[in-house]
This record gives sequence, C-alpha cells and structure tokens, in this order.
Amino acid sequence: MNVIIIDDEKRARNVLRVLLEEHCPEITTIYEAEDLRSGVALIKEHHPEIVFLDIEMPQHSGLEIVNFIDKDAFQFEIIFTTAYSEYAIKAFQLAAIDYILKPVRPSQVKTAVARAIQFIGKSNINQKLEELKNEMKSEGFKKIALPVADGIRFEQIEDIVVLEADGMYTNIAMRDGETIVISKPLKHFVNLLQDLPFFYKPHRSYLINIRFIKQYIKSDGGYVRMENGQSVSISKDNRDDFLALMQNQ
Repeated sequence: MNVIIIDDEKRARNVLRVLLEEHCPEITTIYEAEDLRSGVALIKEHHPEIVFLDIEMPQHSGLEIVNFIDKDAFQFEIIFTTAYSEYAIKAFQLAAIDYILKPVRPSQVKTAVARAIQFIGKSNINQKLEELKNEMKSEGFKKIALPVADGIRFEQIEDIVVLEADGMYTNIAMRDGETIVISKPLKHFVNLLQDLPFFYKPHRSYLINIRFIKQYIKSDGGYVRMENGQSVSISKDNRDDFLALMQNQ
C-alpha cells in the first residue's frame, strides 16, 4: 500500500514516517512532499491509497487539493494532520473527514489508517473536501455528511427534524418526510450538534430541532408533536428545562 505525506515541516514528516513504519505493517511504501504542488505530482505518479495532508502550509492550504486534482481521480483517502483548532475539528467532523492532531501519537495513526482502509474508493472524498472547504470559508456549518450504505450523503443541518436512537443506529427524520438510517449511535450526533442552539435533547432517545416543534402536550407525562407528525417524549428530568427553553424562544 502506497502512502504520501504532504507537510512543509521536515520534522513532522519524519515523525509520521517512523510511526507508520513501526505501527502500520500494511503500508509498504511512503513518499514525502514539502508542499501541495509537489505532493499532487507524487499523487499523480504513484496513485496512493492514503494521503496524509497538513492543512496550513505556505502558498497553498491542504484544502486546496481539490483545485489541483480532477474529482474522478480521487481514489484515495485523505487524513488531515493539524494543530488543534476547535472550529477546524468541528468542520472535519461534520464533513466526515478523518484527521489526527499534532503532535501525532501512535494510537491516532493506527486508528486513522484502519478507518481509511475501510473506505478507500468508496467515500466520495472529493465531495467531502468541497463541502469542508465551503464550511471553512463560510465560518458557519450548513451541511452534515451522513455515511450511508453506498457512500456519503450531504444534508442541510437545518432540515433535520428529529434524530431518534435505535440501538447502535440513528433514525434521522428530514424536513421532506424522508427518514435516513445511519449506523452511528445517537450520542455521536449529540456531540456533533451540541453547539447549535436549535437542537435540544428532551429525552435520552431523541435529539430534536426545536424549530419544527408544533405543539407541547401536557398529558402522558408531557411530550411534543413535531411538524412531521412525530411525537417525542420529554423526560421528567428535562421538563422544567424544556419549558423554560420554549418560553425564551
């Protein structure tokens, strides 16, 4: 398996190379580039399965890779390497793009490589990168990447009505009436969307978009009816908090 490391810092490339050689036996060949243009040249020459790409480099950001490679040529997975930035990390998560934080640790590398191998050629990486670039540019999260059986779906976050736990799956009810089943637990989406004020968790099995609440009903312990007709329970512990939230809307 071919891997390319694109990073303007020689020390960072060396550290990552050593970690890959010591902890990822499935990787047989590692190439290095110190900037995006030379990295793109290596990609076109060696057709890697995985590219480790630093975001902040002189001349060209790692996100600009979409400007240099035809979308049909994205048959590899990208793992971004980056110094911590809360905003950037949230954007990566919403776009379902993998990343490892500097300083790089062995466990991060092993986990990221294992995940990348599962999705090589199947994750619509060029579309994910375009969405990520748009989100980073707009400084506002508008879309979320949802992994489905045949790839990745990008949906407007504000069009999500209800997220409902179903074991290790989550059923996502959309504004147009469609329900999308995602093989991730509800906790994943609670963590991902917790900073958006229009999402609220009224019950351990639900996360709702309060913009789509149609009615609050006091009977049966208290529940809300959403605009799509779905009823969502309000747990006893959350009832006072929920009513206070609604009064402030």
